[in-house]
Amino acid sequence: MTNLAELLTDSAAAAPSRAAVRLDDVELSYAELDEATARVAGLLEAKGMRPGDRVGVMLPNVPHFAVVYYGILRAGGVVVPMNVLLKEREVAFYLSDSGARLLFAWHQFADAAHGGSDQAHADCLLVEPGDFEALLGRSERVDGVVERSVGDTAVILYTSGTTGTPKGAELTHDNLRRNVEIAAGLFGIDRGTVTLGALPLFHSFGQTCGLNTTIRAGGCLTLIPRFDAGRALEIIQRDRVAVFEGVPTMYAALLSHPRRADVDTSTLRVCVSGGAALPVEVMRNFERAFGCSILEGYGLSETSPVASFNHPDRERKPGSIGTPVDGVEMKVVDEHGRAVPLGEVGEIAIRGHNVMKGYWRRPEATAETIRGGWFHTGDLGRIDEDGYFFIVDRKKDMVIRGGYNVYPREIEEVLYEHPAVREAAVIGVPHPELGEEVAAAVALVAGAEVDERELVQFVKTQLAAYKYPRLVWFVDELPKGPTGKILKREVRAPDNVAAAS
Repeated sequence: MTNLAELLTDSAAAAPSRAAVRLDDVELSYAELDEATARVAGLLEAKGMRPGDRVGVMLPNVPHFAVVYYGILRAGGVVVPMNVLLKEREVAFYLSDSGARLLFAWHQFADAAHGGSDQAHADCLLVEPGDFEALLGRSERVDGVVERSVGDTAVILYTSGTTGTPKGAELTHDNLRRNVEIAAGLFGIDRGTVTLGALPLFHSFGQTCGLNTTIRAGGCLTLIPRFDAGRALEIIQRDRVAVFEGVPTMYAALLSHPRRADVDTSTLRVCVSGGAALPVEVMRNFERAFGCSILEGYGLSETSPVASFNHPDRERKPGSIGTPVDGVEMKVVDEHGRAVPLGEVGEIAIRGHNVMKGYWRRPEATAETIRGGWFHTGDLGRIDEDGYFFIVDRKKDMVIRGGYNVYPREIEEVLYEHPAVREAAVIGVPHPELGEEVAAAVALVAGAEVDERELVQFVKTQLAAYKYPRLVWFVDELPKGPTGKILKREVRAPDNVAAAS
């Protein structure tokens, strides 16, 4: 297998009548999905697309995403997934930077899609249920799959741009195929597995671990266009979901949902957490309430994304991201790239079949990040005596208070232990003498009551004096990215927040 599209064609040949993708009443069998992708490939060929050409995909979690995604790959193209909430200028950047000449965009985001496409001198093809199927019906089908080499780029995934302009991580057919095989084994996904597709498919986690892994196994991916805890619980019960994949805020939302106890979630077998550190207290409470195991792992867009995981057949350590997956090496290094002693904090570096080819048309950025064959993640971590990795924090999120390094995650773990706390984000705010002061934004469980001083005292009794937050304020919701990951760069302390002692 060289072309990632063969994940679909192989499963379609083995079990054509099985359900592949579902969104409520809309269901595509493997045969129907295979047929539709063959017609997308024909449509692209008719438009003059050649192997290696980039094509933008700006679609939500709908079956059409799988149709377009595998259709582009089938024709030998490179998929450029895009967040459906991008504005016109952002659409223009993604298309211009990748050199994409065509964009498949969901009809509800037509204005931004058309405006950005016009700026980038690209064609925009709107995907609207009914009209799109009619268009494909008029297109010639391409029976085969265009041959690609293992090192050819299959997908360009743009990073979030937290440190500047987004960069496109070039992931090859081999990067993604091998990551998918590992994920399928880790999560035990097979032909009878129903996986809940709550993660955005335009993001690496949802795309690799949700869509591609389920399709490879011949299972069914049941979709939610936009995550809602109540809706997710209903679908778990309705479709007898066995595998749930999510980010920590999703687990917290499911756990605190008022109707949780009324829904049958007994079919859940394994839950997968990634994208950010899962608070230990959330993990313990979720497993107790739902009666299933959570496997926490780690990775980035640049690593396809899976790099390490807690394995189902080995000891799971709460708070740990587990050990490297097969064929992948990880180490913790200092600023000079030298391995630090066991237990000490340093930057996590990764080497293996999962590491991207490089950043699209960014040789300097690639050379800065991949040094000596190792991808430097920007994440701070440590290794214990059993070889398990623990994320301490993002390098850029670390707070330096009066010369002491303070890791926000450590404080957040304590805050999550308070029964009134639903979500928390700890950041550093400027301080005239100390350089930075520790501050916390907190969202409470519905109906819970607690004041700032009580929370400060709660943390103060459990952490060193330089670590506990002096500033605490309450919010209804913390800002989140497309996967539901808390965006600390958007957390701001209100002007009226006073320090507590």
